[in-house]
Amino acid sequence: LSRQVKGVTQRVHSPNRSRNDPLEEDVQAFLIDEDQLHTFDDLTKVNPVTPATVLKCLQARYRLKVFYTHAGCTLVALNPFQPIPDLYSVDVMKEYHYATQPQEFKPHIFIVAEEAYRNVQGQLEPVNQSLVVSGESGAGKTWTSRCLMKYYATVAASAQAVSSQDAAERIERRVLDSNPLMEAFGNACTLRNNNSSRFGKYIQLQLDRAQLLVGASVQTYLLEKTRVACQPANERNFHIFYQMMKGATDEQRTDWMMPQDQGFVWLPNCEKQIEEDGFLETTEAMAHLGIDAERQRQIFRILAGILHLGNVSFCSSTSESQPCDLDQHSEDFLQRAGELLGVPAEELCRCLRVRTLKAGKQNVLKPCSRAECGVRRDCLAKVVYGQLFEWLVTFINSCICAGQSKWRNFIGVLDVYGFECFQINNLEQLCINYANEKLQQHFVAHYLRAQQEEYVSEGLEWSFVKYQDNQSCLDLLEGSPISVFSLLNEESRLNRASDSTALRGRLEKELGGNDNICWDKFSKVPHFTVAHYAGKVSYQLEGMVEKNKDPVPPELIGLLQKSDNLLLHEIFSDKETEIPNSKGLSRVTVISKFKNSLENLMKLLLTTAPHYTRCIKPNSDCRPLTFKNREVILQLEACGIVETIHISAAGFPIRIPLKSFVQRYGPIGRCKRHLCSPHHSVFAFGFPHSCVADPGAEGANVLQQQVEKLLRVALQHNASRDERRSLVHCGKTKVFLTQPMLDLLEDRRGKVLSRCAFTIQCCWLRHQRRRRLARRQSATLIQAAVRSWLVRKRIRRWNGAASVIQNTWKKWRALLKSLAEAELDDAEDLAADDSPALSAVVRERGSVQLSSCQEPVPVRGWPMGLALASAPSITVSLTATGFQKMISVMTSLNLPSRRGEYKVETNQYKQGLASIRARPRGSVKLHYQRSPLLYADMQPDLKSDVTGFNEILLERFKLKHM
Repeated sequence: LSRQVKGVTQRVHSPNRSRNDPLEEDVQAFLIDEDQLHTFDDLTKVNPVTPATVLKCLQARYRLKVFYTHAGCTLVALNPFQPIPDLYSVDVMKEYHYATQPQEFKPHIFIVAEEAYRNVQGQLEPVNQSLVVSGESGAGKTWTSRCLMKYYATVAASAQAVSSQDAAERIERRVLDSNPLMEAFGNACTLRNNNSSRFGKYIQLQLDRAQLLVGASVQTYLLEKTRVACQPANERNFHIFYQMMKGATDEQRTDWMMPQDQGFVWLPNCEKQIEEDGFLETTEAMAHLGIDAERQRQIFRILAGILHLGNVSFCSSTSESQPCDLDQHSEDFLQRAGELLGVPAEELCRCLRVRTLKAGKQNVLKPCSRAECGVRRDCLAKVVYGQLFEWLVTFINSCICAGQSKWRNFIGVLDVYGFECFQINNLEQLCINYANEKLQQHFVAHYLRAQQEEYVSEGLEWSFVKYQDNQSCLDLLEGSPISVFSLLNEESRLNRASDSTALRGRLEKELGGNDNICWDKFSKVPHFTVAHYAGKVSYQLEGMVEKNKDPVPPELIGLLQKSDNLLLHEIFSDKETEIPNSKGLSRVTVISKFKNSLENLMKLLLTTAPHYTRCIKPNSDCRPLTFKNREVILQLEACGIVETIHISAAGFPIRIPLKSFVQRYGPIGRCKRHLCSPHHSVFAFGFPHSCVADPGAEGANVLQQQVEKLLRVALQHNASRDERRSLVHCGKTKVFLTQPMLDLLEDRRGKVLSRCAFTIQCCWLRHQRRRRLARRQSATLIQAAVRSWLVRKRIRRWNGAASVIQNTWKKWRALLKSLAEAELDDAEDLAADDSPALSAVVRERGSVQLSSCQEPVPVRGWPMGLALASAPSITVSLTATGFQKMISVMTSLNLPSRRGEYKVETNQYKQGLASIRARPRGSVKLHYQRSPLLYADMQPDLKSDVTGFNEILLERFKLKHM
């Protein structure tokens, strides 16, 4: 640290040194070891910091294909002019995104993107971020912006969106598809860049509370509409026209009336092949954004109509009172243009050749000259293309923009046209360079000037670093009351033909005392030269006032409102068609409109935390891996890279208010006192009221004392005073930190919070175990009580059931005994039985004659058993009264057949009963009655023991006949 601090101190005073021998010796000593120049990832480590040392480091890194280098708060990006696919793969994106400290990795545009992404949910409060990408035309701004959008679409995509099968519905896909579509309609091939942005755009990537990408919105600035009808030498029109010519199918060409060999005046250099001529990619992007096939057909027919309109030319009329005549080859193109634009060709021709003036309450028709006809034709093409571009941007926003309730913060990506200086520069270049001046002033005001002034106001010992301030140039362009813009607007609002020579004279008269403007007195062309921060640019005054007016004839608007093309009719349906009065003035000029939109952009940037990326163009020929020192050093000096390195090396890029610092890093100062005690609550890290109350003079002193204590604990009292001053400084209202000091504080805070989290986890686990033990004991008691209650309840039920069964059984047994007594027929019962005599037929059918047999013949009858002693011949007469009783008696006898003999067994056969009353000596009469026992078996199993009612009967038999 001490070596770095000494080096920083030396570099702080290096700009104030004179160009003497010691400085030159230091530079030469530094440049001797060329093998180590490429190792400087951050130019703040270069010692001494001079344009020569910075240039040599960048050149050495570029030679080894290392294209990104940190320059303090700015990232310097060198354009390789060739594809480097492995440098921007998805794996590289994830590597930087999941890194704990991305700053420790090699410099990359993804470091800037990740820093902005993490700062959205910042250390103290969420802040919207802006990524400002600047540089000359062809330096790689568009590619850098494209990489930034791909990065956020990858790392900020939700898991549900990534796993979605319908890729067209993913918001990330729609956001990315908006890029090639806008580039096709808004970019063109110029002398300095094959994919030059001819408009500015600010893309807001909308994030929700979880930092997931939920939407986006696009704001555009000053489309170069004049390119549609006027292309500079060796340059091309917008990409979309060449994509149509090279990628359309035969069916589409037929619909657009564009044969293969057809040439168009507004499509120069059509034979040049570039990577951006991808028609299929553009149509796929349209489909993904929701532009259906019919709407695409309407768009391409409008574009084809513009191309055919460019082939329409006029020739002067023989009489000034007559409109101009069409060229002999133009009638066919005019007919096609009218059909493609959905307007009658005759009415289109009239609107191009005749204008309407309003004199009082009457409209006067006036024929246009040949030049005026060409201007009206070009105006029609420009207004149609410009309105189509605005409709396209509006449609894209409707597809990708999320509702206000769905997103919380945003990350803005600013991609504007780079600084331009051509042989012929007009109003477009003036506005483009003005926009770059505003961005440079934003950088100067936000970083170079504001930071140094804040250091002094906060009490830091600071020596001002001189820098190039372009405020005087901005005052020249937009100042009040007299400026270039005010004079141009005043000239444009006058309803008269502009005189470029007179305008130059007025500029020279009003602004001649300004050092940032000059004129070449030997030039015959009216012009003025402005000394921009990036160099001097000469602007021609011819045609500048007319471009600033940007007039649109109301006849053309009224014609387009009646178009059969539904899209064209929709675009112009709400446009004003009022014919201007001959004494009226133009309401809004191009400069005033662009200035207002740029002012709104600057206000938006001031509310965000900016991140700067400076794109450097190594050579003007766009040759791969070619580094030209002169061109690079001019760009470094123009954008103030050397001054930025000086301020970044000696300054403190991180600033935190005292109150916020104490609130965030307070645990570091209290960790020893509170965490050393195992019985101390983890919630003892609250701060006293004096630390967080709104500080007055006394409160500020208390906060400063708290900050000093925190810093001493964080540095562990080991750092010297000089080392500490190089890392951190406590100002009057803020704490100024370097990145190493911030990393140190965050590391200490993380350790303290980890210990706190560990203590909380221990307490929580102990609480959980105690609660589980108490719950287990309570459950055991509850289970025991429930089980005892259930057992008692079950036993009571069993006792009640047993009592019921016993009582029922006793009653049933007594009933059976009474029934058994009624079943037994004693001799007295038979004697008293006076049954009527049966008829002979009944007697014959109810008698069973048993044949003689040597063996005893048992007779089994039911329900009253009968056992007979052995007898040679027995006749059993069964008397039954009634047919049903007779059938019951017959079915109760078991008379198996055996060789014509009958064997009749009694129920009591196995019990060995010989007789019931006496041995029969002849015929035996059995008195049969229906048994009252409902559950008696009609034919019980002979092998089973006699139980139940039979047992009762047998017992009664034994008792009576013993």
